[in-house]
Amino acid sequence: MNQTEVATANGKKTLPEGWRWLRLGEVCEEKSGTRDPRSEPDKPFQYVDITSVDAVTKKIVAPKTLLGGVAPSRARQVIRTGNVLIATTRPNLNVVALVSQEFDDQICSTGFCVLCPRDGLDSAYLFAFVQSTEFIQSLSDLVTGALYPAVTDKQVRAQHIPLPPLEEQQRITAILHEQLVAVERARAATEAQLEAANAIPAAYLRTVFNGPEAKQWPIKNVADVCKTIDYGFTASAYFSIREPRFLRITDIQNGGVIWDQVPGCRISSNEEAANRLVDGDIVFARTGATTGKSFLVQQPPRAVFASYLIRLRAKSDVAPEYLYGFFQSDGYWRQIRAHARGAGQPNVNATLLGSIELPIPSLADQQRIAAQLSAQMASGERLRRTLTEQLDAINRLPAALLRRAFGGEL
Repeated sequence: MNQTEVATANGKKTLPEGWRWLRLGEVCEEKSGTRDPRSEPDKPFQYVDITSVDAVTKKIVAPKTLLGGVAPSRARQVIRTGNVLIATTRPNLNVVALVSQEFDDQICSTGFCVLCPRDGLDSAYLFAFVQSTEFIQSLSDLVTGALYPAVTDKQVRAQHIPLPPLEEQQRITAILHEQLVAVERARAATEAQLEAANAIPAAYLRTVFNGPEAKQWPIKNVADVCKTIDYGFTASAYFSIREPRFLRITDIQNGGVIWDQVPGCRISSNEEAANRLVDGDIVFARTGATTGKSFLVQQPPRAVFASYLIRLRAKSDVAPEYLYGFFQSDGYWRQIRAHARGAGQPNVNATLLGSIELPIPSLADQQRIAAQLSAQMASGERLRRTLTEQLDAINRLPAALLRRAFGGEL
């Protein structure tokens, strides 16, 4: 039985004629060599550890220049041009790199399995293979349920690689290179478009609140335009009851709330009346990483809000949507950052929030601006969703291209 048939019998797919399934240990040298930099304490060297490799670009981007005398105990493996480094900790993250001439004869951590291709195995082909979904999954399966998510060099070298003749390897890697460069260009262009789409609402807010028209509007404090600014309810426990919903900081994600996922709470009728959320209320995070972020309540179910939130309820001559728009603007955030208390964990209170200054035009102008902002937000969200889906599709392309390459389909 030949190599291809043996591998196929063990669950590997059938390869094109002339290809073979071989273990990495059969096509890579046993060792790259070792050297103890501490034997030359005053000699500098470049040390490549796992933090030196960018898991996205698969490149050595941040090696450390050290003197031999301060070399860590794991700085032992010599690396050569064309070697392929594979981080053996958390293999699902696929921290891999191809050693370039720049790092020839330098030192890497023993946290890498160093693969040194023998004659007949192209370095670029090997490097592409270790980025494939099949290779990553095969290694990841070996650490399932392990307390320490790592594999050994022996386990890496036991993995099978589909190996065509050398000329075919080089042809495949040349095509792959062209395709992956094109994918990277498409990714960069889409990311730039997505960044621009995300900036649309902010640009409109600057036009509104920093423009010449805004300079003519009266300046008021938040306290002047709100009927109430108050804190929420402290619940002793959450229950499986459905209502009233008990809105917490953690329930507000990306400017929205999924009400069906908000827990209920037990509360007296008087307390519920005092803390009941109604359409047009605006709630703020008082503390933590989201301090100062707001949420406009629209057509809520029966719900109350937690004490780590502050609720604003606008007066009748103020449009809540306009007020909420201001709370997304640069002018609002400058004031929050200038006055939020607490060095370790910033926080705001009702007094601070009430002192925030904002321009207040007529109610008709507020409603016009709010409607325009809503349209801008909706347009931006549609574009953002389309570009996000496009970016997801682009990010799936490399895996598909590698799958075709190592299945003999290029």
